[in-house]
Amino acid sequence: MIQTVWPYLAVMLLAAGIFPALERRTGWKFFSVFPPIVLVYLSITALAVIGLWQVTPEIKTAQGTLIRQLVPALIFLLMINCDLRAIFALGPRVLAVFFCTTLSLFAGFVLTYLAIRHWLPADGWQPLAAVSGSWMGGTANLVAVKQSIGMSDDALALALLTDAVCYSMWVALLFSVARLAPAFNRWTRARSSADTIVASVRTTGPVTGDAVLLWLAMAIGATVVSATLATLLPTSGMISATTWTIMIATVIGLVIAHTPLARFPGASQISSALLIFVVAVMASQSNFSGISTAPLYLLAGASILAIHAVLMLAMARLFHFDMYLCGISSLAHVGGVAACPVLAATYSASLVPVAVLLALLGYILGTGFGLLMATVLSSLAPVPVF
Repeated sequence: MIQTVWPYLAVMLLAAGIFPALERRTGWKFFSVFPPIVLVYLSITALAVIGLWQVTPEIKTAQGTLIRQLVPALIFLLMINCDLRAIFALGPRVLAVFFCTTLSLFAGFVLTYLAIRHWLPADGWQPLAAVSGSWMGGTANLVAVKQSIGMSDDALALALLTDAVCYSMWVALLFSVARLAPAFNRWTRARSSADTIVASVRTTGPVTGDAVLLWLAMAIGATVVSATLATLLPTSGMISATTWTIMIATVIGLVIAHTPLARFPGASQISSALLIFVVAVMASQSNFSGISTAPLYLLAGASILAIHAVLMLAMARLFHFDMYLCGISSLAHVGGVAACPVLAATYSASLVPVAVLLALLGYILGTGFGLLMATVLSSLAPVPVF
């Protein structure tokens, strides 16, 4: 049994690295259903349950310190590739589809929670709020929302499971309906976006050792600055010092993204590795004690996506959106940067840059959207009767 920090960290790093390495080297389709980040979470949780390590004061302190320091650093690094100028240069039609998608998901979360809230525990809104951060941006936003609202580590399992299973079903559906695009566009009286949209994304060179060290230094520095400024700002029941720290780190990252430093390679690769390591550490703190409510959350996820689909159909008809743009915008929310360009490539190669930029916009807004959902859903929670 592990009782000290360094063996514990070795296990976390091994688990965080082995599944992405297998995915890259084997290309197994299994990973399209169960992404590496989900497998890391489940495997670490299983090891925690069987007692591979004991949560000694030393390990518990290390866990808290890692999460507290690495989440703002992760958010900072994710923002580096977010060029707001390029995003807003996409044009009003593309951005209109994006924000219609956001509105439809917002309605889906609110209506679904209203329907099931009496079957959930008092804090049952928290996993849904965390999932909303992911379905606007990505897993990093889910983690940031989880930290900001003080959600338990046990509830994280429910959020990740709902996210992964419903996301997998949604990706399969979006790929399967691509052949219906001509009929859909005739119904909405829209012209295919593949013929009208041109966009570009920044590229960087190979990642070197010095780049890794410099980005880590900047990320840690951004965390320190954010945490210091957060102590000077007011807090409330929903906005804690942690929330301010994450939001300030987001702003710092966006500022750096518009400087020459953003062309320095490595931020994207480091943030990907850091994300999966943070999820591994979080998993090491949790168990499946609340997994009995998982079917209800899976049903909630399916309901949210169904409402989202119906509202998107209505808005596509009303505003003359084409299927390609609707599908890309939807997966830019639910799937993020990893999946969205793949879907776009099956539609048209010219849409891949658009997909990347919309997914990055989701990353920028994801944490804020999750916190907004947390505020709304918590206000709708049933009042306990004593």
